[in-house]
Amino acid sequence: MSPKALVLDANILIRAVLGKRVRQLLLVNAATTKFFAPDVAYLDARKYLPALLEKRGLDSSAAVTVLDTLESIVQPVELELYEGLKQQSLQRISIRDADDWPVLACALTIGCPVWTEDADFFGTGVATWTTDRVALYFED
Repeated sequence: MSPKALVLDANILIRAVLGKRVRQLLLVNAATTKFFAPDVAYLDARKYLPALLEKRGLDSSAAVTVLDTLESIVQPVELELYEGLKQQSLQRISIRDADDWPVLACALTIGCPVWTEDADFFGTGVATWTTDRVALYFED
């Protein structure tokens, strides 16, 4: 059996920082599943986390440290590796949210599903898992 792989959207990275469930799923399944995220997903998480943490009255420096440690589990994928599928990805997702093309391009490049809470990926031709169902993917 070949190893499993998932491409994570920025919203999953943010959930891994803010909550325990996603982080636990990543840690428990890291031995059997390879996790990836486009480099821009990490940039987005770093962009949106401070405001989310401020709303909750939490320290952003600790959260950034957690995000940094996630990079050892969720491998960032550099633009050069997935940009060749930009046009195809935009054709599939631009009607819903063109900004999501890097996540889709990574999934197409690696040949694996996307883990997201974003319904924009439905109908793009790539399997999509949400946090409430991703445990089923790990069990297969």
